[in-house]
Formats: sequence, structure tokens, C-alpha cells
Amino acid sequence: MRWEKFDWLIEAALGEDGAGRDVTTDALIDPAVEGRADVLVKAKGVICGLPLIPRVVGVAGSGLSVEALREDGAQVGPGDVVAVLAGSAADVLRVERTILNFIQHLSGVASITRRFCDAVAGTAAQIIDTRKTTPGWRALEKYAVRCGGGRNHRMSLSDQMLIKDNHLWLRAGAGGSNAGAIEQAVRAAREAAGGLMVEVEVSGLEGLAEALRAGADIVMLDNMPPEKVCEAAELVRRERPAGGGARLEASGNIGLENVRAYAGAGADCISIGALTHSAPALDIAMDMR
Repeated sequence: MRWEKFDWLIEAALGEDGAGRDVTTDALIDPAVEGRADVLVKAKGVICGLPLIPRVVGVAGSGLSVEALREDGAQVGPGDVVAVLAGSAADVLRVERTILNFIQHLSGVASITRRFCDAVAGTAAQIIDTRKTTPGWRALEKYAVRCGGGRNHRMSLSDQMLIKDNHLWLRAGAGGSNAGAIEQAVRAAREAAGGLMVEVEVSGLEGLAEALRAGADIVMLDNMPPEKVCEAAELVRRERPAGGGARLEASGNIGLENVRAYAGAGADCISIGALTHSAPALDIAMDMR
């Protein structure tokens, strides 16, 4: 990861926090006072984003030293100190919230991803993310998913074909007949793919059969219950008895309470938008010493 490419985001975050002008610290803290601040974890989870701390310090123009005591992806718990900042106490206070905002959110993404991965442990299913990311944060949030043990789906619209319901609706002439639309769309996408993977979203077994006939690489089973996913997996096995062929992605209304059922039903991968759009922040503080 080239962490310097996020300096623009750090600069924006510092700017919205006053661009280094901390009126409270300026009024109360002597610039000559030095101190140490521990980055302290207060809940169980997976730490992520530590390499951003020295980037924040550098972009802020402070002379603080930063020592990371853990690596991204490490399991942490209450009382763990994951990094130490030392130098001007006033500078620590100016960057404290910006640093915590980054690592609390990214650690939250990594932590919830780890929980989903643990829930399907022992199965062949992989937990993957989506494009439901915070604008400007996509690369960071998808990195956090990897730190939590998950895998990334496409990073953008440009690196994989994904035929969704709106594509099919528009090709059918704004609501016209959908007969054969999936098979036609997959074949058209394959011709234009230029080596890219071709995935198609289906809502039933008939659509899956069409996608398989057309040679889709991945079929997204949209909002199907686990029993339907099981039928879909059996259909794939019948169509491709020698193995290989299309991979099945389960998607929609999947949470920690039912993700293992989807894994057991035969889904090769399970996409979870909540990994990035709804991850609760990991509780992390910065305590002066």
C-alpha cells in the first residue's frame, strides 16, 4: 500500500478540523511542554490503519515521533497500546481526533470482517466486500476488509463486468420482454470483456440456468434464501459435473446470524455491503502520559 497517496484525504480531514488552529490548546498549553500519548484500544477487534498515523503527523507539519507497537491485521483487546506518539503535547492534541477518526473506522471495518470470516470458518466460502464504500475512502476500506481476512470484489466499474437488473431492464426496452435477456447480455458482455471477468445478477434458478448456458464466470444470487442457494449449487454441479465453471455469489439480507447457512448451502463467496457501509467503529482512545 502506498500510504502517501492518501495525503490529500488527510489534508482534507485536518482542514475540516481547523487546519492546525486549536484555540483551546493554544490558550491553555505551553508549546514547550512535551509528552507521550498512547493509542489505547478499549474493545476487542482487529487493528487497522496504523501506517496512517505518521502520515497524519507529517501532513500536519508536526515533529512528533511515532512508534507502532502492532501491525495492521493484528487481533487486539482492551488495554492494548498499539502505537505511541511523543513530542510537543500541543501537536499531539491537534492531530488526536484526525488520527482516531481514521483508525477507529478502519479497525471497525477490519473487525466486522473478521467476525464474518470467523462465522464461515471451516467452509469453502469467502467473505467479500462491495462498492458500498465511503466516497474517497474506498481503497482504505477495502484494505481494511483484507486486514480482517476478507477478499475484495471489484474496486471500480472498470475492472469487472457485472450485469445487474437495471442493465437487463434497459436492454429489454424499458420493461419489455425479458425472455433470454440474461443469456444475451452475458454473451454480449463476453464479446466486449477484453479478458475481464463477467458476472451477472439473477433472482431465480431460470436466470441461473441462462447464465450458465452463456458461460458467465460468476453468478450473483440476489436475495435468495439458503435453501434456494443450495438448489443453485446443485444445478451448477449438474451442469458442470467435472467441477469448475461459474462461481456462485450469495448477496442480500445476509448477516452474522445466517451467513454460515449460506456458506453451507454452497455459495463460493458471500458479499456483505455492511462490511464497509455499516461497520461500527472500534473503540480506541489516545491518552497522554
